[in-house]
Amino acid sequence: MHDDNWNGLALVVGTGGIGQAISERLQQRFPDLVLVTAGREGGSRHQVQLDLESDTDLERLAPALQQFGKPLRLVFNCSGRLHGPGLKPEKRLTQVTREALAEQFSINAFAPVLLAKAVEPLFERDRPVHFASLSARVGSISDNRTGGWYAYRAAKSAQNQLLKTLSVEWSRRWPNATVTLLHPGTTDTALSKPFQSFVPPEKLFSPERAADQLLTVLSTQTPQQSGSFLAWDGQPIDW
Repeated sequence: MHDDNWNGLALVVGTGGIGQAISERLQQRFPDLVLVTAGREGGSRHQVQLDLESDTDLERLAPALQQFGKPLRLVFNCSGRLHGPGLKPEKRLTQVTREALAEQFSINAFAPVLLAKAVEPLFERDRPVHFASLSARVGSISDNRTGGWYAYRAAKSAQNQLLKTLSVEWSRRWPNATVTLLHPGTTDTALSKPFQSFVPPEKLFSPERAADQLLTVLSTQTPQQSGSFLAWDGQPIDW
């Protein structure tokens, strides 16, 4: 699906730095798309309230999108959690807790596949649809050379497995669907803020640059490549 024929309905989930930038760039680059954003705060007609950790919100999602009367063409999950109140990446085993593991898995692993389940009823077999989700290079098991960040790493690895499995099923049931896992690079957002001192300036992307790079990569993907785990420059990342 190339830039000139992206039309229909696009859903961007997550209202953080990358989510906002993805929404803005989609409107600029693909003006034929009807854009709907989703986050914990609902609002206007084009903003759907969606807490990815709420089964009730997920059940309401498809009916809310149906009212736009457009075929679903793109779902981009930009949600994620690395740190928060009482939650920070572990530096050593003694810092690992059951609560932190459960919290990281809830949003970084369970949420993307449950989002896919929620939007699947809107699919049409003969129409192309993209399902993209932000992953992270630290979720690569073979690329893990520094250790630490137990819960976040494991949750992103689990997301990769869940969506890879999804891509296999959809290749049979929805042959025009493309599932893509994307690593945005280190981006200047609240998620990465506590860790930016370790990042060279040339490798810290603005949300706008990250969004442009991700959409460029995504626009080249086809159903034959479904289930790919790609970096911001289009290069594959080892599982």
